[in-house]
Amino acid sequence: MVKRSRGIRSKSRHVLRRKPRDRGISSITRAIQQFETGDSVSVIIDPSVHKGMPHPRFQGATGKVEGMQGDAYLVGITVGKKHKTLIVRSEHLGRVK
Repeated sequence: MVKRSRGIRSKSRHVLRRKPRDRGISSITRAIQQFETGDSVSVIIDPSVHKGMPHPRFQGATGKVEGMQGDAYLVGITVGKKHKTLIVRSEHLGRVK
């Protein structure tokens, strides 16, 4: 028997799926959007862009931008009582109003 692979995208078929109207090439505005430190952002994973993608368990999480690391943003979120810092590129972030 062969051992089943358990990659980062395993068991995420429905989470990493785009709605039929959203399929196709991603908008360039998502890739070039800018955020300032302290902005409130939501993690909205774009499955067509693999680079800078956070773990699927953080899909829909809301946090604040804490800074930058290269081209990516450091996003602080709270999971239970624990503070976590995600490294996410702008393609996978959306503004919270």
